[in-house]
Amino acid sequence: MATTHRFDIVLVGGGLQSGLIALSALLHMPGTRIALVERREKPGGDQTWCVHAADIPETARGFVDPLIVQRWEGYDVRLPSLARTVAGPYAAISSHRFAERVTETLARAAGCQVLLGRTAHHVGAHAVILDDGRVLNATLVIDARGPSLESAPQIACGFQKHVGLELDFESEHRLSRPLLMDAAVPQQGGFRFFHVMPCGPTRLLIQDTCVSRSATLDRDAARLSILQYAERFGSVTAIARENSGLLPMPWKSAAPEPGRSPLVAGVRGGFFHPATGESLPVAVRLAQHVGTRPPHAVFDREFERLCHAHGAQFRFALRLNRMLFHWFAPHDMWHAFERFYQLPDAVIHRFHALETTHGDRARLLVGRPPRGMSLGAALAAVRS
Repeated sequence: MATTHRFDIVLVGGGLQSGLIALSALLHMPGTRIALVERREKPGGDQTWCVHAADIPETARGFVDPLIVQRWEGYDVRLPSLARTVAGPYAAISSHRFAERVTETLARAAGCQVLLGRTAHHVGAHAVILDDGRVLNATLVIDARGPSLESAPQIACGFQKHVGLELDFESEHRLSRPLLMDAAVPQQGGFRFFHVMPCGPTRLLIQDTCVSRSATLDRDAARLSILQYAERFGSVTAIARENSGLLPMPWKSAAPEPGRSPLVAGVRGGFFHPATGESLPVAVRLAQHVGTRPPHAVFDREFERLCHAHGAQFRFALRLNRMLFHWFAPHDMWHAFERFYQLPDAVIHRFHALETTHGDRARLLVGRPPRGMSLGAALAAVRS
């Protein structure tokens, strides 16, 4: 006979969205009974999330700030014919700190469980059945298992894919702030750039990233290119860590719908930024909403407003993706990013937070078209 357990919230998937919801709920509503189910051996995977620190609402800092491992006052961007610094607080969250905080917080809370190495065979409105037969009943079930990239329609989705190496150097690299994007490198297969983040005086995280229609990731070639790129910072003595990622950048997709149960959250539920593939600011907003009200009251008018506001931003980002992937040849995509990074800092911050104003959208769409744009391809995309 299957064993049945009762919780207030069951979180299926132990990624960023689920962890933030758990931390928010236990901070704002102590005593909430939460079960977190994750198929891997730790929550959060193996990655680093970066965010404009000003994008985190003051009301959410209580559960987000303890996750931050590094802060800087800005970052640099390099493109073939543009170099600039974007000012403003910028922060990084490591998956190691995230896993530690989520696991320890749930372990200390009465009535909570972290179920690692387990998968969900069934996810219903108020019950989850695990692979070992256990039944987890809950007032609120949240499905945040991540995207099913294998089934993503290739004709409606591009990707941001990367391989990253955390490297130790023989001497100090002297990089004082992140190099968010160095696209002054050969463009191949799409928009290609390196992301470089200081992790200590003699350690850097370097990611070889490509925005492309193809989901194929050549890890061996990327590792070699990273090590060659790293030579400009000094002699590498060790590879401390490796990670990789594949983020969807759709131009056709449904925005979240209010009132669904179970609540499909995270990237799987459309709570992410389609034009960057990132999800941290959006995930924080949803976690703040869920964590500040009883589980039975999550689908309220405020949730409708949250979904409506996110949906408008989401659809605009889809439009930008359609333009990027249909109007530019892969080797010319960098022109669109070069135009974007000529905008004021505040516009760039709001774009990354998925909080663009009507004025921001006009600045992104109106004016002289970027170089490299194909008028024939644009007209064909409009007709399709």
